[in-house]
Amino acid sequence: MAVLRGRDDERAELQQLVRAARDGRSGVLVVLGEAGVGKTALLDDVVSGASDLRVVRVAAVESEMELPFAALHQLCGPLLDRLDRLPAPQRDALATVFGLAAGPPPTPFLVGLAVLTLLSEVAAARPLACVVDDAQWLDGASAQALAFVARRLGAESVLMLFAAREPMPMLSGLPELVLRGLPDHSARELLASVVRWPLDERVRAAVLAEARGNPLALLELPLAPDDMAGGYRLPLAGRIETSFLRRLDGLSERTRLLMLVAAADPVGDSALLWRAAGRLGLGRELADEAEAAGLLRIGVRVVFRHPLVRSAIYRAATAADRRRAHRALAEATSARSDPDRHAWHRAYATADPDESVAAELEAAAGRAQSFGGSAAAAAFLERAAELTPDPAARADRQLAAAWAKSQAGANDAARLLLARAGTGPPDALRGARIAALRGQLTVLSDDKAEGPALQVETARKFEHLDARQSRAAYLDAFAGSFYVGRFAGSVGVREVAAAARQAPPASAPPTTADLLLDGLALLLTDGYAVGVFPVRRALVAFLEDEPPLGDALRFFFVVCEAAQNVWDDHLLFRLTARYLQLAREAGALTVLPIALHLRISVLLHNGEIAGAATLVEELDAISRAAGYGVTSYAAATVAAWRGDEATAVPLVAEFAGTLAARGEGLGLSRLQHANAMMLNGLGRHREALEAAELATFAPRVTDAANRGLVELVEAAVHCGEREIALRALERLTRTAEPSGTPWALGACAYTRALIFEDEDQYREAIERLGESRGVVALGRAHLAYGEWLRRKDRRADALPHVRKAHEIFTSTGAEAFADRTRRELTAAGERIARPAPAQAVELTDQERQIARRARDGQSNPEIGAELFLSTRTVEWHLRKVFAKLGISSRRELRDALTDIR
Repeated sequence: MAVLRGRDDERAELQQLVRAARDGRSGVLVVLGEAGVGKTALLDDVVSGASDLRVVRVAAVESEMELPFAALHQLCGPLLDRLDRLPAPQRDALATVFGLAAGPPPTPFLVGLAVLTLLSEVAAARPLACVVDDAQWLDGASAQALAFVARRLGAESVLMLFAAREPMPMLSGLPELVLRGLPDHSARELLASVVRWPLDERVRAAVLAEARGNPLALLELPLAPDDMAGGYRLPLAGRIETSFLRRLDGLSERTRLLMLVAAADPVGDSALLWRAAGRLGLGRELADEAEAAGLLRIGVRVVFRHPLVRSAIYRAATAADRRRAHRALAEATSARSDPDRHAWHRAYATADPDESVAAELEAAAGRAQSFGGSAAAAAFLERAAELTPDPAARADRQLAAAWAKSQAGANDAARLLLARAGTGPPDALRGARIAALRGQLTVLSDDKAEGPALQVETARKFEHLDARQSRAAYLDAFAGSFYVGRFAGSVGVREVAAAARQAPPASAPPTTADLLLDGLALLLTDGYAVGVFPVRRALVAFLEDEPPLGDALRFFFVVCEAAQNVWDDHLLFRLTARYLQLAREAGALTVLPIALHLRISVLLHNGEIAGAATLVEELDAISRAAGYGVTSYAAATVAAWRGDEATAVPLVAEFAGTLAARGEGLGLSRLQHANAMMLNGLGRHREALEAAELATFAPRVTDAANRGLVELVEAAVHCGEREIALRALERLTRTAEPSGTPWALGACAYTRALIFEDEDQYREAIERLGESRGVVALGRAHLAYGEWLRRKDRRADALPHVRKAHEIFTSTGAEAFADRTRRELTAAGERIARPAPAQAVELTDQERQIARRARDGQSNPEIGAELFLSTRTVEWHLRKVFAKLGISSRRELRDALTDIR
């Protein structure tokens, strides 16, 4: 093909991907380049040369960007005969978003996983190529699902090709091929193939310079000899559009109107086109004239020669003609079977405010929201607001659009809509809702400091308007203040608690959220002696009473923080397990990382360091699947608990700066606590003291939530800083003793034993911590007691405690403390050899993740669902694991993986 002159290298790269798909390996490529540079021609070439592959293809259209899953539906529509092969949750998710069945709104990740599984099932019979042209115009829901799939492909024999004019954030990190203009000799050859009359070399040079090697420009711009003398002042895409429009000059007005109707509807359904044309009195005889112009073809589907043809025709039409076309399309589109497109065409057909159209758009927004289309819902609502005649209703719709924008992650757009909503007629309830969103956006921004203050302000605004929303807003303020922590401005957690004491009274009977709010407010104002029991009652209620899913996901973060505040690690273990279960089942992308962080913290406390590492891998898988990159500090905390100094030190330094810059005080405190603990384990107590002081310098954080105080006491004692240790002990006992749990009382006894060298306190610490879930803390109590006994020349008494500590640390993987116990055993007269490192087994990170889960009894579909992989990719990785480990079955994994954490 002439347009592929000079593309040998690019063709070879694509053909290599085709060969890989034939061999059972998936591939992804994003082809980037300006309009007309040959992206579509290159994709056509690879498809024509891969007749043994099944091909599904979609060309995204600018006017469909706000219709959720529009492109995905077109791409997957031919494959839905395989829908019944999917696991039930995935099958139901796709059936819901494609309008085949009613159901609860599926999450974006569940939709993405369902598409991944569907493509894998189709490719099992025949390698599959999925081609997405003009990806820059994908609707948000389709883009998110397809980007998810592209990042999780493995052994499915699926080739995914995207073509876009410019880099897309959603596709960042995927392999790219930047298609530039043709080299000079190829451009000259192409120009000569279309300009067959004598051409002055200066004109030729000017044309080549203007086209910059763009093949479509070279093919379309030189239409006649007299065109060569003209200037090329428009942008390239505009010049190409202009060249296409020249072909319309000789067409009748009625034919041009027919082409406008075709351009105004992106579906490409010729039956719909002719229904709309009939309403305008346009007959089928006009098709011949339109096709003769070489700009489109009308068959079963309407196909434009190039996307720029569609945009050129649409933009060249008058506003009145565009409205005529959309009005005809609205009348030809069923309001029953395709209500969203019907509403969208009506909106484009309307110039003046019209409540009936606005109401229809609002209904479309509700449908979009019901299957996760927040971006689409926002677009519908924004247009509905523009068409709303009543100022108050307009402000309400702008506010609703702002909420939808925030849910879609478009926070800047949400702020703009929020400002517009604020200019509406005064309304107290709307004002409170505006304040609620403003507070939420502030907590999510880089400048989080005043977020809790705004959330308290919101709660107060609701007090006389809606008691339930007021109380919920106070819990949101607790969440914001816990999360921001030390970086809170005028309002921290204690100020939130004081304000919450003035909240409207709870309903009768009180909900679990009511119990939690009243308990926390009492605990953090009147003190632990009176507040511990009400908080613990609320925590139990959250486990036993099964609050509505929305409330559970909204408030479980505060619930878990409350459990830590009252030192109840048994309840905390159960609560974080339930939170993670709900977040996974709901596929709640914004909640799942929070639940995973909390669970990782609990597993580390429990001594399940390998289990925590597995959850870190899940966190990273979520980040990669969503295209975020690795943003979690959890890997640093796990490395610190292991005592892996080489890994932990650079990670701690990196994420300490990142968390401080983002204003995430809670994460920073946990990271600094883990760092102080590692340094104490390594015996570097002066450095541990500095790290612990950083961890506990948190005027806006409750002392009970700050386990760094234990590290501060231990480091201070070893450094001879008795006054620092005593002040830390006083802070610790202020909350721990009234809480009265084994964890709390064990921590108090342990720190007293270190300060006062009291044998009874050592024994109490071991007894209390033995009743808690703090396995590593128990090991440290045994070690500290053993060290103290040896210093008292009671070596025989010391050995059992140091041996017990050694057993705990080696079994949990706390290597820094394990090394300390080995040194202590040597000092006590018992030689313990450091275990020889196991022979390295070269498993990749993903292979380790899959192997661990298979060892623990998870099925391949379960592993795939958790790691966002297809079942076939899981099977493929397991075969590689078996080969590397020299085993032949899953039963052998447990022994083979004993040295792999």
